[in-house]
Amino acid sequence: MAQPDSKKIFFENLSGAGKAIAVLTSGGDAQGMNAAVRAVVRMGLYVGAKVYFIHEGYQGMVDGGDNIEEASWESVSSMLQVGGTVIGSARCKEFRSHEGRLKAAHNLVQRGITNLCVIGGDGSLTGANLFREEWSGLLKELVEKGLIEADAVERYAALHIVGMVGSIDNDFCGTDMTIGTDSALHRIIEVVDAIMTTHQPHQKGSHLLSFHPHASRFRYLALVSALACGADWVLIPEMPPEDGWEEKIQGNLLAWCLNLTVFLCFFSAFGNFVIQTRSRGTRLNIIIVAEGSLDRHGKPITSTITTEYIKNLVVKHLGFDTRVTILGHVQRGGTPSAFDRILASRMGVEAVLALLETTADTPACVVSLCGNQSVRLPLMECVQMTQEVQKAMDQKRFEEAVKLRGRSFENNLRTYKLLAHRKPESELPVSNFNVAVLNVGAPAAGMNAAVRSAVRVGISEGHKMFAVNDGFEGFYKGQIKEVKWSDVGGWTGQGGSLLGTKRTLPAKHADKIAEQMRKYNINALLVIGGFEASLSLLELLAAREKYEEFCVPMVVVPATVSNNVPGSDLSIGADTALNAITDTCDRIKQSASGTKRRVFIIETMGGYCGYLATVGGLAAGADAAYIYEEPFDIRDLQVTERAGPPVRRRFVGTENENSNDNYTTDFIYQLYSEEGKGVFDCRKNVLGHMQQGGAPSPFDRNFGTKMSAKAMQWLSKKLLETYRRGRVFANSEDSCCLLGMLGRTLVFQPVVTLKDHTDFIHRIPKEQWWLKLRPLMKILAKYKTSYDVSDSGQIEHVIHTRPKESDASVAM
Repeated sequence: MAQPDSKKIFFENLSGAGKAIAVLTSGGDAQGMNAAVRAVVRMGLYVGAKVYFIHEGYQGMVDGGDNIEEASWESVSSMLQVGGTVIGSARCKEFRSHEGRLKAAHNLVQRGITNLCVIGGDGSLTGANLFREEWSGLLKELVEKGLIEADAVERYAALHIVGMVGSIDNDFCGTDMTIGTDSALHRIIEVVDAIMTTHQPHQKGSHLLSFHPHASRFRYLALVSALACGADWVLIPEMPPEDGWEEKIQGNLLAWCLNLTVFLCFFSAFGNFVIQTRSRGTRLNIIIVAEGSLDRHGKPITSTITTEYIKNLVVKHLGFDTRVTILGHVQRGGTPSAFDRILASRMGVEAVLALLETTADTPACVVSLCGNQSVRLPLMECVQMTQEVQKAMDQKRFEEAVKLRGRSFENNLRTYKLLAHRKPESELPVSNFNVAVLNVGAPAAGMNAAVRSAVRVGISEGHKMFAVNDGFEGFYKGQIKEVKWSDVGGWTGQGGSLLGTKRTLPAKHADKIAEQMRKYNINALLVIGGFEASLSLLELLAAREKYEEFCVPMVVVPATVSNNVPGSDLSIGADTALNAITDTCDRIKQSASGTKRRVFIIETMGGYCGYLATVGGLAAGADAAYIYEEPFDIRDLQVTERAGPPVRRRFVGTENENSNDNYTTDFIYQLYSEEGKGVFDCRKNVLGHMQQGGAPSPFDRNFGTKMSAKAMQWLSKKLLETYRRGRVFANSEDSCCLLGMLGRTLVFQPVVTLKDHTDFIHRIPKEQWWLKLRPLMKILAKYKTSYDVSDSGQIEHVIHTRPKESDASVAM
């Protein structure tokens, strides 16, 4: 299978010989920091550099001694799945002083360290940059005090800094996601899902869920949690309520509490929402309060009204049994998600590359994520823009603050507003268009969130929305019904496909499907599904010549755990499947912790697409991943065997189900079982359909929500463009598209143009971006290989990282 063709620069040209790199974690801890430390250490050692841990952050740098420890390959084993930071983190007042930084410089020079990889928040990175700027002066001062030799000033003339943002707050400008944010969202959503489950059997129940006190920094978590939970209201510092909100809350308390399935924070514009959730059978209202929010005058909301106060009002006015949960540091705890492990690993490798390529004139940079790509940005540009956000907030320039926060935050807020607030019927536009939504292919977590989003955005646009059960099979059988706003309430967190989904393609039943489209006057189609979904649109496009009913705008939103849809780097459901793989591998590794020399073979799904095996292997710390796209033979298995059990206490391998006709999971298991007699034993685990099950991850809930919302808006635009003489008629290729994420952008591509990029026999794209991650996985597992770094080595400016159609929150 062809790999991305580009001008390659390999590690052979990036020797780290003679260089010493130190890595530290500073400030608050965040899940995924250990994965970043592991990647820095192993990549540094791989290229021949000496790598050091600095324990306890800047405090350890100032104190020196055993706090600065040389790292080995084995010293970062088994840390990938551990939360927090195993090398420790501490606030350090002493480093803020000149004397403290002088001590730190002395400790680094003694070990020849002139390359620092700092994992922390904006404060930690700002401190690192100040240290860098003062470096030459500090060395001269050390010479004057007789603490170092004079020639050390020339030998260690420059200090090079590369930063990675480790923070659950995701409040650092320039990156779409910070290390730890996705894991924090997992903890929040787990709590909300658990609360909904335990309260659902009880009538007249309410639950207040509060973020950590004084947590105004948690606005990203609050906003994205609102999307992932299907919240009806949210209050964030960038969108404070109007004056008099306290009286309005108390005056509308009854309507407010009855109307909401999930309520995030406070909001004043409740209007005339009348509420029937209880009469419709809703048994629980969850109110999530993000403490630390401000009103328009900068006055803390929580100084006048607290979660306990709200609880008492609910009990007094409604008589509902009400409980309060304060999340606190739960958001920082637990194992890192698959997303954070992959993000941290990619960033750690990129950080080492940046240090290898740096020169005396290279400014300090921070490794960031934009869309689906790693980029390097000038550290202080990002810090200054982050500070500009707070300045705009202080000056009550709230709209500007939202824009400064970046497209990810802005898009999240816009999507939330679009879905949470249903306009009165009198204010809705009247389009007279009927739009049908259906799922095609295998079920994937996040499909229901996508359907909910499509229905509510469509209704907001004035369309009449129709749901089709069981894909095109249900379509030709007439399993079509109109769906209302309230019909999709609570769908966001549901796994599988509530509409039902089939692999049936439409060509064989085109006449009956056309008849149903005519019967229900369907003017547009939104198809949410995998490879079959894109094939379906190709068949409908071809059938336009015979059936005018198919001359309507149509769009595919990719949704499949296999992530094999041409035209999109990512598909809804793949992240949830990766977390299922990662969780299983963690448990297997734990079960083997007391066993020497045991091999585990794990089979993943994906058909001929090796995405789950490769990226799952990277996230789980596997020693090898066998896939169809990269042919292998018995010699590769011999290399794996030598690198695995005889050296390590355990070995975890992953293989996707169709990687090779002969070297199957059973064959590899039998091979290792036979050849390993007396040396190691072997176990196998076929994950199967558990990768398709379970509640969708926060990523997939939000990815499905935003992709579907964008697709519906595109359909609305196309409906207006193609409406002529009282009917919709769309027969151009660009009216039948797939919405995909490519690199940094979301792009609508005509499905007919994707034919040349598709391997129809094996049902995969001809080129797949994630193949570039395979060498990274091998390097971190100690295999000699080459790694394409042609996308590295260039520092971009913050303003250049936001393409027009970028939606950062769907980045991988």
